[in-house]
Amino acid sequence: MASPMSAARFLARLRAEGLTVVEVGDWRRHNRNHKGPWGPVHGVMIHHTVTKGSKHTVELCRKGYEGLPGPLCHGVITKDGRVHLVGYGRANHAGSGDDDVLRAVIAERALPPDNEANTDGNRYFYGFECENLGDGEDPWPEVQLEAMAKAAAAICRHHGWTERSVIGHLEWQPGKIDPRGFSMKRMRERIRDRLK
Repeated sequence: MASPMSAARFLARLRAEGLTVVEVGDWRRHNRNHKGPWGPVHGVMIHHTVTKGSKHTVELCRKGYEGLPGPLCHGVITKDGRVHLVGYGRANHAGSGDDDVLRAVIAERALPPDNEANTDGNRYFYGFECENLGDGEDPWPEVQLEAMAKAAAAICRHHGWTERSVIGHLEWQPGKIDPRGFSMKRMRERIRDRLK
């Protein structure tokens, strides 16, 4: 079991990994903690946003929308590879997912198919929304993919996790397709290489 790191430590870890970090508003205290606990944390979840335009994407992930209030993640990774911190604590990003997947993440073993949604993922995962239309055609710039790997590696390094603690939303919740346009297997290989 791992307690979430402090917001200051989170920021420091991201910067130490070589990321350009943008602090958005009062991100350190912007959360959904009144809806339930955040932690213990067990992993990192990667998403795509289905949006275009970095400014719009960051604002949407910070504020949320009708029916799903923000923050929608902890950090937004834009096409230019910058990480915009929009919240810290419980965030509306993971939703309900498969308890078998959670057990596999905790044990850092191969993921089973996600076939049910019976566990609150917002409690257990750090979340990064990554700017992309999610249509399988919108490109993923190398600088953005590298930033995603660095952000996940920074968290794994802090908690002593391997790359197996990093999953895509599509591996957690039935019916989800994000992130689309690259392989989570290849992303975990990138993270593994950074952690060596």
